[in-house]
Amino acid sequence: MFDWLTGTRYPDSGVAPSSLAELRAALFAVNGSDKPYRVRNALPAEKADVVAEWHVLEPAWGTGPARRQVERTLKTRMRLDPARREVRVCDELKEVTRAGGPPGRMVAREWGRGPKLRMVSWKGHYEQGPNGRRQRVEEFRFDSRDMHDPLQRAVLGAGWTWRGVLRL
Repeated sequence: MFDWLTGTRYPDSGVAPSSLAELRAALFAVNGSDKPYRVRNALPAEKADVVAEWHVLEPAWGTGPARRQVERTLKTRMRLDPARREVRVCDELKEVTRAGGPPGRMVAREWGRGPKLRMVSWKGHYEQGPNGRRQRVEEFRFDSRDMHDPLQRAVLGAGWTWRGVLRL
């Protein structure tokens, strides 16, 4: 049950564990020009080996002084443990809400850390589709699984364990 709470996943049986260099290559292969996030080597202050980072600036809503805009940064810090063949993962989410037109004054700030942070944000509208039925039209979408899932597949495909932790 603790594995479910932390988001720990184990590779399929029969998958031979890859070397550390092959795992790092698989994690960096998740990068791409079409991806909204990037995977990079961690800075010394981040206390990790590899970091995946996604910076999101949501579209502003409202008018005048009531105008709001949310800025989010999701970091997935990964510590690679070759002795245990596991990747310890800790997520950090920073969120800043700015107000005004143009948004500049900070009105709220949030921060969270944990093994299995999930964030979904959507902006759009509904309109009549070609078949006459109402359909949803997305203008903006952010789902943290869009970054987590490819990273997790790379780790599990390399035969390593993806282990969620509270801090690295």
